[in-house]
Amino acid sequence: MGYCSFLAAFVFVLTISVWTNYVNGKLVQNGCDIFQGSWVLDNSYPLYESSKCPFIERQFDCRKNGRPDKEYNKYRWQPSGCKLPRFNGVEFLKKLKGKRLIFVGDSLSLNQWQSLTCMLHVALPQAKYISRTVNGLSNFTFPDYDASILFYRNAFLVDIVSEARGRVLKLDSISSSKIWGGMDVLIFDSWHWWLHTGRKQPWDWIVDGNTTVKDMDRLTAYEKALNTWAKWIDTNVDPTKTQVFFQGVSPDHASGQGSNAKNCVGQTQPLKRPGSPLPAEQVLEKILRGMGKPVYLLNVTTLSQLRIDGHPSVYGFGGHKFMDCSHWCLSGVPDTWNEFLSVLLT
Repeated sequence: MGYCSFLAAFVFVLTISVWTNYVNGKLVQNGCDIFQGSWVLDNSYPLYESSKCPFIERQFDCRKNGRPDKEYNKYRWQPSGCKLPRFNGVEFLKKLKGKRLIFVGDSLSLNQWQSLTCMLHVALPQAKYISRTVNGLSNFTFPDYDASILFYRNAFLVDIVSEARGRVLKLDSISSSKIWGGMDVLIFDSWHWWLHTGRKQPWDWIVDGNTTVKDMDRLTAYEKALNTWAKWIDTNVDPTKTQVFFQGVSPDHASGQGSNAKNCVGQTQPLKRPGSPLPAEQVLEKILRGMGKPVYLLNVTTLSQLRIDGHPSVYGFGGHKFMDCSHWCLSGVPDTWNEFLSVLLT
C-alpha cells in the first residue's frame, strides 16, 4: 500500500485519534481524541473581543447587541487526554501561505468563517487585509501572506435551479463545484436548511434522477445530496494538493435540547451532558466512512450540544423579536471549531 493510500485508509476513523495529535508535524499525545472532553472556565479567554473585530456581522455580535453576561466566551475546550493547542494566528497563516481556503455551506459556515477572520485579524492587528464580496463569494485576504479565506453560501451543496415549473432542488447535480474547484482547503457544511418548510423552503420540486416529487423525507434527501457531493470529491480532488474538511452538524437549542429549559434564552452555563445523537450527524459520518478520498470531520456536534449558553438568543440580529438558538455568539463556540481546524490543517 502506498503512503497516500495508507493515510486515506486511516482518515475514516472518525475519532481521528492519530491525526488530531499532529501539531506542526509532531505527535502531541498518542491516542488522544481532541473532540472528547469538557468545557472549563479560563480567564485568559476569549481569544478576541468582538469590539476588536470591525467587520463582525451584527447577528453574531452578542455583546454589542446588549448581552450582559460574560462567561459564555470564557470557556475553553479541554480534551480528556491532552491539551488543545491555543490558536496561533501567525502559525495559521504560515500554513496557509500561498493558498486559498474556502468555507462552503449555510450561515453556520458563515459563523465559522467570521470567527476565523476575527481570530486572525486580532492576532495580527497590523497586518493588511482586503475584504470583498463579488457574486456571493466573500474573500478575506492577507496580502503579505498571499493567503485567502473565502466563504460561499450554498446551504444544500447540490443545485437549486429556476425553471418554468418553479424552483427545483436537484439532488444529483452539483454545478457550484466550479466555485470551489481548485481551492487548496475546502470546508463544507450542510443540514439546517434541509428542515425548512413553508415560506422558508427554497424549492418547489425535488428531482432525484428520473423522479420528480413535491417533497420527501428530509433526512433521505440530505443523504442523497451528500452522496452526490461525496462522488464529486472522490472524482475530482487530489489529496496531495487539496485538504478537505466537513463541519459536523452544529446543534441548535430551540427546544432546550438536553436540558430542562424551553430554549436557549437566559442560559449562562454549559449543560452537564449532551443531548441524544443527531441523526443528520450519523448520516454524515456514514457517508464519510464510505468515501475513497480523505475527508477530515470537524466533529463539533457533541461538544457544541453542551453549549446551550453560546447562542445569541435574543441578542442576535432581530433582538427580542427573533430568538436565535441556532447560530453562535462571537467570540464563542466557533472559535474552538477553528482551533480544531488549525490543529488539523497541514
